[in-house]
Amino acid sequence: MSLDTVVEDIREEAHARAEEIRAEGESRADEIVSAAEEDAEATLEEAEREVEREIDQLREQRLSSAKLEAKQKRLEARRDVLGEVREQVEEELATLEGDTREELTRELLEAAGTEFDAGDDVSVYGREDDRELIESILEDYDGYEYAGEVDCLGGVVVESDQSRVRVNNTFDSVLEDVWEDNLQAISNRLFEQ
Repeated sequence: MSLDTVVEDIREEAHARAEEIRAEGESRADEIVSAAEEDAEATLEEAEREVEREIDQLREQRLSSAKLEAKQKRLEARRDVLGEVREQVEEELATLEGDTREELTRELLEAAGTEFDAGDDVSVYGREDDRELIESILEDYDGYEYAGEVDCLGGVVVESDQSRVRVNNTFDSVLEDVWEDNLQAISNRLFEQ
């Protein structure tokens, strides 16, 4: 065997070995690329799922927030309407005149009078505009005297030092009681659903 043949054999063996290493490298590279592509695809799918979850969660939060805001605005509007209705009722009570005002004032004074003993000196307060009306009503009561004004829509505040009782029978106090007791019914009637 000649030196050339040995060199040629080594060369062929080296080429074959190089070809084998290259093929193994390509195969290994293909496996790595394939695994990386699979990992990338799995990562992408997971990221897409996460984005969808976040979008759904954000959508739910915004929807919930919008519903709450709408509910608050409806409640605020209802409160405003109820406030306007209350103001209208107060205005009507304040402007009652004639026999109706006298009848209501008498009834409120009579109801307050049950809290006092006979012979008590009773002081009666009322709206400044009702002074003459109250004084004329008090002519029918012994020991009752108009004592001054109180800021109210009408009616009376009655007190006696002897019994240490003060009765607030103003239109305002009656309206407050009626309003509180019937607020739900008033609301339902105004905002029938």
